Amino acid sequence: MPPTANEDFGRLRWACRRGIRELDVLLTRYVDEKFPDAPAAEQAAFRRLLETQNPVIYAYCLGVEPAPNPEMRALISRIVAGAAGDR
Repeated sequence: MPPTANEDFGRLRWACRRGIRELDVLLTRYVDEKFPDAPAAEQAAFRRLLETQNPVIYAYCLGVEPAPNPEMRALISRIVAGAAGDR
């Protein structure tokens, strides 16, 4: 039996817990606030991002390393912009 939408969202939210507080905050905030209304392509990019190793995601978010493609760069910009709104 396939997971329900709530179960799938719960799994996705759990995957945002990375063990690095800054990433936990950034990714969880995105999934809670932006993911539900994001276009399907952006949601797919976010799922791919979660398959990436923590140091690489962290480097993308800090701007130390560029994301590999325009779609991922736009997603990272949106994730980081959500955090900048708190300042």
